[in-house]
Amino acid sequence: MTNFSLAGHVGRWTLNQLAIGARVSVLMVDTFVWMVLAPLRGKGLRFKAAIEDFVEFGVRSLPIVGMICFLIGVIIALQSSYTLAKWGANRFIATLVAVSALREMAPLMTAILITGRSGSAITAEIGTMKVGEEIDALDVMGLNPIKYLVVPKFMAMVLAVPCVTVMAMFIMIFGGFVASVYIVGVDPFIYIDMTRQSLVEKDLLTGMVKSIFFGIAICWVGVYRGLQVEGGAEGVGRQTTSSVVTAIFLIIIIDLIFTVLFYFV
Repeated sequence: MTNFSLAGHVGRWTLNQLAIGARVSVLMVDTFVWMVLAPLRGKGLRFKAAIEDFVEFGVRSLPIVGMICFLIGVIIALQSSYTLAKWGANRFIATLVAVSALREMAPLMTAILITGRSGSAITAEIGTMKVGEEIDALDVMGLNPIKYLVVPKFMAMVLAVPCVTVMAMFIMIFGGFVASVYIVGVDPFIYIDMTRQSLVEKDLLTGMVKSIFFGIAICWVGVYRGLQVEGGAEGVGRQTTSSVVTAIFLIIIIDLIFTVLFYFV
């Protein structure tokens, strides 16, 4: 009996995951259709809404992302100096900070912070609209919810995350510069020269590709969880929490995949 119960549990879990995958795939296809194909047929895009969402997701995220990334740059520099100082190699702090910022830390921290700030907001907004039957009202008025709600947020998020990531890269490197020069005692000209020598186009490309896919994951998870809300305010809170956890998990998986990919490329 125990074996049958285990088999039944595994079977239900598998079918549930397949159902989720199917719903997400439909959401992806609908988003693509309304973002790319529908405008070619003269149905237009909500550019004004996309710009407003870009300001919300990107511009208003800069203060917190910038502050956190500056502090992480300081932390990386100081932690690196503990080991490098033993061999008189503090000049290589610049290399560690710069490569870490572009390849890994700036894209990852930006994505996680935007997930907590904006990904959760997407879920809460759409979830509240669903509970209040506003999404059904859009259908009644002949407005497609994907075009009206999802496409502007998707375009804004996919643009905002890379843009904020670029700013985060420079801020993190600047944080490392401040710590290295004013605390560790590295010559500022040496730090700048080592940073210039250590960075190549592949470092920037790695970080930017990751950030694009992070933005896609954040938006689609937020929208999907919002559309799954049931049961009023309690359901909104539950799905909002689930949205943040799921998005961060996917961000780490995407980060791992592209890290391995670019390692061998």
